[in-house]
Amino acid sequence: MSRLQPLPLPASLTPADQDALAELFRRGTAENTLRAYEQDLAYIGAWKAAAFGAALAWPEEEAVALRFILDHARDLRDATGPAREAAEALVAAGLRRGYAAPAPSTLDRRIASWRAFHRMKNLRSPFDAPLIKEARIKARRAAARPRERKSENPITREVLTAMLATCRTGARRDLRDHAALALAWASGGRRRSEVTALNVDDIDSRPMAERGLIRIRLLHTKTTTPDQAPWLPLKGFPARSVLAWIEAAGLTGGPLFRPVSQADRVLKRRLTPGGFREIVAHRLELAGYPRDFASPHGLRSGFLTQAALDGAPLAAAMQLSLHRDPAQAQKYYADVEIEDNPATDLLERFQAD
Repeated sequence: MSRLQPLPLPASLTPADQDALAELFRRGTAENTLRAYEQDLAYIGAWKAAAFGAALAWPEEEAVALRFILDHARDLRDATGPAREAAEALVAAGLRRGYAAPAPSTLDRRIASWRAFHRMKNLRSPFDAPLIKEARIKARRAAARPRERKSENPITREVLTAMLATCRTGARRDLRDHAALALAWASGGRRRSEVTALNVDDIDSRPMAERGLIRIRLLHTKTTTPDQAPWLPLKGFPARSVLAWIEAAGLTGGPLFRPVSQADRVLKRRLTPGGFREIVAHRLELAGYPRDFASPHGLRSGFLTQAALDGAPLAAAMQLSLHRDPAQAQKYYADVEIEDNPATDLLERFQAD
């Protein structure tokens, strides 16, 4: 975040005020957003160096902003010229996958980050200019494509059960994977960033003895802030699995999920979102599925898909998934084949009664 400090600032601010403001930006921005900002800044800076042979300027020129949109609004696979040459430099640096036009959402996100950098520096963004705004609209329409799922397949209960069955050797690695997967699915389909951000003190085990459940505090989500952090219930074997991992790992504080060495030693550092992705891929493979059968988001889509298959009301599922928009959550319910919808059996159930 040091490169994203809000400078230059009004001259009346002292150095201490500037440091305090920079720290406020860091504390007031979600960790996953900070990571996205850093990645986007690296991409934008590399693109300008390749396209213009210059570093980013603050504020940036409108001509540069317009060129950025034009370079990313068309297919460059068979193209020649400056735009293709800049793309080749980005591909060589590992910052761009290929030469097809990026998804409109990707372009929008990078522009949103670029605008955010200007706000942090108390500067006007070139993307606010009327011509640039109109170019963005045209680029979005020109590159419109069908919405792609974040995970090719949902990890439904059947798939999850097969994955969990591969975690039964008693080794700490198995205990960790079992606990992380069961928690992520049964607590409402948690995102990988939410799972890996959990600390030991986010687990309240006091209700376990009397009610057979634990509570999980989510400080970092897309839809809530730390002061609104929800406590979600986790029942039955997923709850017992989390407590078994904590005990086997000897955890008294700090990160809940951590890397485990080849010697089955629990390390002190936090498991990364990338590490959690590897757990999902590895357990899918051990369960007999292709590694790319589903992404970590498949746990989230799988929970909602299973809720639809089981006839759980959408509102009840959303209480756990923490979706704010019913229309977004409804998409998972709509993916269920209509003949599998429990509502199609209403009359059959009536006659059986």
